[in-house]
Amino acid sequence: MELDSTPVARDNVGLLEGLATTRAIRRYTNEPIPGDVLRDILWGATRAPSGSNRQPFRFVVLTDSDKARQAKAMIGESARRLWAHKRKNDQYDKGSGADPNSPKSRMARTMQAYVDDFDNVPCLILPCFVRYREPTPTEGASMYPAVQNLLLAARARGYGGVITGFHGARQAELKTLLGIPDEVLIACTVTLGKPAGSHGPVRRRPMQELVYGDTWEEAPAWAVDPPGTRFTSADPPTSQKKT
Repeated sequence: MELDSTPVARDNVGLLEGLATTRAIRRYTNEPIPGDVLRDILWGATRAPSGSNRQPFRFVVLTDSDKARQAKAMIGESARRLWAHKRKNDQYDKGSGADPNSPKSRMARTMQAYVDDFDNVPCLILPCFVRYREPTPTEGASMYPAVQNLLLAARARGYGGVITGFHGARQAELKTLLGIPDEVLIACTVTLGKPAGSHGPVRRRPMQELVYGDTWEEAPAWAVDPPGTRFTSADPPTSQKKT
């Protein structure tokens, strides 16, 4: 595969704009991701910080090889089973989910389409963590910044992706298939592709609900969302609701 010789691609998305518009993308076109784009995305991922700069992250990138197809099918089967359980357990088809136009119903449709077509995603990436000591509660701090860098770099190049944990039940089989050592943890999966829809401003809860000053649940005066910010209508966890 011949690559563009440009060492680092230019993009038209500013850093703050990228942070505000990098959505979880679950619908992709059938377009394969060119090698030079994958290079730029993974280059961005490998620039992430890690404890003592050990860089314990590794990325297994699976596109259209026989092993890639096997891995996608393996995780796809697990994804469909886990989503079916969650859909029933969380009652996605009841309450507001019975309204086809509700956010809950739209999310259920999106997730169902995602898992149904998981086997055909253009690119599946397995971010792996090479442990250099016994597991600790903070070891993700050396792993997940690289995953977020990956998604932001994909956004900069006009692609999108989403993090899942659907691989969990098949981790041992995936390691055997891909030759991943036993001591290495497959931390998550990331699917990537050209968005079938579009990126756009993400919806989150207002800053005042998430950012505190020197007293818990009291926001500082400067914690104000920019004009035009759109918010999610999702409720916070029950434990966080005030009585």
